[in-house]
Amino acid sequence: MEISEQFWNASLNEMKRGFIEEQESFLCLLCGKKIEKGIIYPAGNALYEAGKFMIKHIEDEHGSVFEYLSSLDKKLTGLSEHQRTLINLFYQGKTDKEVQKEMGIGSPSTIRNHRFALRERERQSKIFLVMMELLKEKDKNPASLIKPHMAATMVDDRYNVTGDENERLIKKYFPQGINGKLKTFSMQEKHKIIVLRQIIKRFDKSTVYNEKELNEILKEIYEYDYVALRRYLIEYGFMDRKKDCSEYWVKDSNTGENKPEKKDEKVISGVYQIRNTKNQKIFITSGRNLSKLNGIKFELNVGSYRNKELQDDWNRYGEDAFAFEILESFEEDGEIKGLMSKIKDLEKQWIQRLQPFNEKGYNKE
Repeated sequence: MEISEQFWNASLNEMKRGFIEEQESFLCLLCGKKIEKGIIYPAGNALYEAGKFMIKHIEDEHGSVFEYLSSLDKKLTGLSEHQRTLINLFYQGKTDKEVQKEMGIGSPSTIRNHRFALRERERQSKIFLVMMELLKEKDKNPASLIKPHMAATMVDDRYNVTGDENERLIKKYFPQGINGKLKTFSMQEKHKIIVLRQIIKRFDKSTVYNEKELNEILKEIYEYDYVALRRYLIEYGFMDRKKDCSEYWVKDSNTGENKPEKKDEKVISGVYQIRNTKNQKIFITSGRNLSKLNGIKFELNVGSYRNKELQDDWNRYGEDAFAFEILESFEEDGEIKGLMSKIKDLEKQWIQRLQPFNEKGYNKE
């Protein structure tokens, strides 16, 4: 699961202010940024406690919650471009006459009719929300749909996928596991989105790749047509690139933007374990850029980690009961070819050595 799940689960008041309050922090619903409580944050010539600093963050980074919401895809807002323009002008405090003049349509009375239509829609939406709340209380078989990533270039019926269907198709197309090779890319467009969701997880969100580096990673996944994978990652909004194709990067899953800066520091990759200090069970996994393990913690904290047994124990015991421990690491030398195979081979060696199965661990045999 991504931050958008927190967004959808938030109350109307939490959505309006753009963040939720957790036990030890504030979480921005618009980009996923966390502001820890108990810290005084400097900004300009002023000092802010955590709650007020979160408000400032939203103003500085997003303009306002309204601006963020109005920029979402039509499939999410249900607003036509015409309606979106009207609402933005109303939000700016413009009069009917000013709106009519700026849009060049009808007369001020026409604009008043649009205001009335929007209020009618508001009332209808309230009734619909209540009906859905009542339905959730009675529905024994709710459809658990996978929500589109925020950077999706077009949201349509291809995204109508249930959680069960998603898991079934992942096993079908990645028979060796989600870190294994792709069986085929000849499939329905709907299935391609599911596959691309898994592929993008193999890229570091803080890294800018050149075309050669990107191709080497994609060849490890599907050597028969890695060019098609690259094209679809761009077309569906999972990645972006410079016009001359010299640089590629993962699009921010919450905002669709946020190109990372190129950094000179070396990337440390390798194998690590997540150890439950209560029962000593371990989960062994691997990845690039081991300095980014906070991303794994975030997935566990929001309940979206891929290993269900580990996720259940994380929910039961809490974050403080788990230790993240690096088992073996190495400094990348800039050569991408064969890198993922090297990392996975190390992971297999450690799994064979420690046997983290059944009562000893969370890995599956």
